Amino acid sequence: MRDIIIAENEKNPRVCVLDASTYVGFCLVKKLLIRGYNVHAAVGKNGEKEIVKKLAGLERTENGRLTMFTVDVLDYHSILEALRLCCGLFCCLDSPEKYDGKMVDSEVRGTINLLEGCAQTQSIHKIVFTSSLTAAVWTQNICSQKDVDERSWSDPDFCTKFKLWYALAKTLSEKAAWALAIDRTLNMVCINPGLVTGPDVARLNPQQTLSYLQGAEQMYVNGVLATVDINFLADVHIRAFEDSSTSGRYFCFDQIVNSEAEAVKLAKCLSPLISIPSRYEGQESEVHGERLRNKKLSNLIAC
Repeated sequence: MRDIIIAENEKNPRVCVLDASTYVGFCLVKKLLIRGYNVHAAVGKNGEKEIVKKLAGLERTENGRLTMFTVDVLDYHSILEALRLCCGLFCCLDSPEKYDGKMVDSEVRGTINLLEGCAQTQSIHKIVFTSSLTAAVWTQNICSQKDVDERSWSDPDFCTKFKLWYALAKTLSEKAAWALAIDRTLNMVCINPGLVTGPDVARLNPQQTLSYLQGAEQMYVNGVLATVDINFLADVHIRAFEDSSTSGRYFCFDQIVNSEAEAVKLAKCLSPLISIPSRYEGQESEVHGERLRNKKLSNLIAC
């Protein structure tokens, strides 16, 4: 395992967040700065414009602790520039456009380039890779699975058949990342979050939210629709980076949506992206069994 390498005369570790213009990436940048890190904020060419403006404002006020980079994940050299002198990478790729088969291929190729870039950057000692719970829940036997935990994987053929493009992108990207991490002996930890919620999520994270919710009703009735607050998720990422004992995958959620009341609460949180169920009358309704397990996360945050 590589040791942390800090640039000469630099007191605090330097890390890269890519893509920093995503909802998750921006929250990570802010929290890393608070914790004293120097941050390379790598922004995709089609990043969320409002978040990019906020990053530019932070760059002006952080006295050199935040540096922005424009990166094309299909351009290997731009990746290397963003990673230079960094001891860690927080990889949180998400497309600002609607997911389709072409987008799946681009995200997988981008992931491969990022891991190869880390392998060629001697200062990188740890990667925290953001995947999704959707990379674990979609299988032919979704109705009969008793437990869904870090050992579970979505079936690419099933995702392709039902055009679950977001789930397919996260599944194939994560598998590619693990294959390269093992082959290049990279120290990688993967966070698999539920649907991300938080301030202005419907405005700042619309397409990713809608993409995640493909097949939401089936996830709901099968007890595998879960959400996670953005601030909690960012804290888990940083904890996973700083804790030397972390390894493998970590399911990350703080609420399982398995009753009509919870579904309505989620709809209100995501309004106007999704509508409130019309049949809801404020009365108790059927509660679907919870199948998701996140014991590894519980152990991590309890330390």
